[in-house]
Amino acid sequence: MLTERARILLKTLVERYIADGQPVGSRTLSQYAALDLSSASIRNVMADLEDMGLVCSPHTSAGRIPTVQGYRLFVDSLMTVKPLNNIEIDQLEAQLHPDDPQRIVSNASQLLSQLTQFAGVVMIPRRRNAAFQQIEFMRLAEKRVLLIIVTTDGEVQNRVLTTERNHTSAELSRAAQMLNQHYAGMTFDKVRQRMQAELQSLHQDINGLMNLALNASEVVLNQKNEALVLSGERNLLRVNDLSSNMERMRNLFDLFEQKTSLIQLLDLSQQAEGVQIFIGSESEVIPLDECSVVTSPYQVNGEIVGTLGVVGPTRMAYERIVPIVDITAKLLSNALSFH
Repeated sequence: MLTERARILLKTLVERYIADGQPVGSRTLSQYAALDLSSASIRNVMADLEDMGLVCSPHTSAGRIPTVQGYRLFVDSLMTVKPLNNIEIDQLEAQLHPDDPQRIVSNASQLLSQLTQFAGVVMIPRRRNAAFQQIEFMRLAEKRVLLIIVTTDGEVQNRVLTTERNHTSAELSRAAQMLNQHYAGMTFDKVRQRMQAELQSLHQDINGLMNLALNASEVVLNQKNEALVLSGERNLLRVNDLSSNMERMRNLFDLFEQKTSLIQLLDLSQQAEGVQIFIGSESEVIPLDECSVVTSPYQVNGEIVGTLGVVGPTRMAYERIVPIVDITAKLLSNALSFH
């Protein structure tokens, strides 16, 4: 537990470091903390904070900077959030009008980048309720079957299935016929629920095939939505904290290009309510060790379908970034739900 003066000094130190980017000494703390403390008393408190792992001293300076744990304590219990002004909110609302869902997502990413001057990222909404109109199976080789899916909006997707055993053309035809006769037009969630009971009464020879087809169909229809829109990554080249190490920047841009680890991190964010902040190594994504990611899930008609966020240095103005991410998520939810 921190004393009240230790909390005030830590809050002041983090705020000054975010603002100036320089290690913060006792004289600066004395000037900004509005505490009637001697420099010696401030240094004692700083030594205690350092022992607790909340601040550290860069080798060349008498001042201190926050650690990941120091930032974490700051954002969890010390930060004073700065709400967006009406002009900024109006700007967001004007850009997030519900005419084209794909464009809304791109606009949201660009707005996050413009307002923060960091990288804005938005996961493309997943079609969790994708429905199929027709399914066909075609035998390719031993234990290999081509699955053809026609969605209710006329889109055609293919997937090669590897089955546990060989299936005859008659079995494949019978499985497709059953799916099409009984389940066409349903979402895969509903098909799965209904088939739980009905599959029990089916002959075991196509039971495995049907389950395999269901799983693969969901993957295929959601696969193109396993993507994200990234804007403003070049802004990070202007951030001294990051650009001073070109190897780190290369790794970061590799992460942006590959996207897989970033998608997994954003996926994780969907399991929490509201804004989440991953500071440095908390993300467990190595290229983000010197970065923070501020995220929030967004919804369509009450169902969480994706996550948006900002990627920037750990030395970011959290009190400003948090409300930007929060409001953008709410406005995006409203725009997509209206659509």
